[in-house]
Amino acid sequence: MGKHTIVVLEGDQTGQELLVEALRVLSPAVLRYELDFVYFDLSLAQRRDTKNKIVYEAAAALNQFGLGIKAATITPEAKGDVGSPNAILRDEIRGEVILRTGRRIPSVRPFGGVYAPITVVRMAVDDAYNAKEWREGEGLDEKAYRTEKLSRRTCRVVAEYSFRHAARVGAKVFGGPKYTVSPIYEGMFKEELDAAAERHPTVPYDPQLIDATYALLLGTSGEALVIPTLNRDGDVMSDLVMQMFGSIAGAESQVLGFDDNWRVRVAMTEAPHGTAPSLQGKNIANPMAMILAGAALLTHIEEPEAQRCSRAIYESTLEAVHQGIKTADLGGHSTTTEFTDEVIRRVKTKLEVWDTLR
Repeated sequence: MGKHTIVVLEGDQTGQELLVEALRVLSPAVLRYELDFVYFDLSLAQRRDTKNKIVYEAAAALNQFGLGIKAATITPEAKGDVGSPNAILRDEIRGEVILRTGRRIPSVRPFGGVYAPITVVRMAVDDAYNAKEWREGEGLDEKAYRTEKLSRRTCRVVAEYSFRHAARVGAKVFGGPKYTVSPIYEGMFKEELDAAAERHPTVPYDPQLIDATYALLLGTSGEALVIPTLNRDGDVMSDLVMQMFGSIAGAESQVLGFDDNWRVRVAMTEAPHGTAPSLQGKNIANPMAMILAGAALLTHIEEPEAQRCSRAIYESTLEAVHQGIKTADLGGHSTTTEFTDEVIRRVKTKLEVWDTLR
């Protein structure tokens, strides 16, 4: 069993504080599983100082080691500034899928009785993001235009991964694009979803237009779903799904890059929320999503010990919430560090007990 290296992408404000909490859980002293860590400072100040060179260096390390965990970072709005490191990282690692799973948070009341997991498999590239935009005319005659694109490869990898993931977790592939209005553009994605359904005949498939998907989602309850989406649709859909389960801080996000056989080549995990500047330094932010990002990263190491550690982190995090150890956003009174301390205590206990049962 070789030692695996995790690329740590440091960030800004509360994002960095929560990354530190996640790394406490991933410590070899806690997991009794050896990991190496290499660090890259992606704070706004460092990105400006290096003119984004540090981001490209971090991306090269991700391509080399295949595993990374990222803190939330500030994206400045001013034109000509360093922009978003996320866009650079996704381009450099060929990240084509963003994976987010909403799941029941124990003792937290979900919306509308939903309790089975819902996974959004979102395109990480193409579509409305990085589209060419321009305006023509003046006054009330002024018109705005946008040129978007989809590639066959992106459509295929999202479709194929959706069905493989659904087969792995026992879920139904549900939803789809608005191909009736856009038969050429969004129709390409629908073609790939239908083709993937033929390649995976044992996976239940319930295609729906995106507007119907939203409407039907609010009435779902007991069936695990995997929802493949275009980039823009998935951005909106994943936030909705997270909130349906009680908090956007309750689940992790993964950016996945693939080889030519559609196997995951690079996995970068993170929390779906931002840097939360109003919470910085107060020790009250919820570290759940960042801790679960660490657990998700370990699922990509195909070794029984890594899978065991991942399961211990997932279970310990959710059990802590179930036992009332919650931060204020979930109706509790625990501090950030108190919650992490409890997760660490439970992980250590769980792994030790499991060792006695081998």
